[in-house]
Amino acid sequence: MHDFDHEIDVTGLQCPLPVLKARKRLMSLNYGESLRILATDPAASIDFPHYCAESGNELVSQHEEAGVLIFIIRKTHAK
Repeated sequence: MHDFDHEIDVTGLQCPLPVLKARKRLMSLNYGESLRILATDPAASIDFPHYCAESGNELVSQHEEAGVLIFIIRKTHAK
């Protein structure tokens, strides 16, 4: 299990809202802080890795628990 500094619950929201809300939250974090994201949109398993690749932020982990997709992203870039 990975540690995290902040959490956002975007369960029930559909693409593109989970990534947009997470992006907004990440913008308010300090460099090196991490955000745990809870999502239920199946597209999130594609969208968050793509977002991290494009933004330069680090996708620390990605897994599923009881139908909820859980991502931890560390802020490593300004975008």
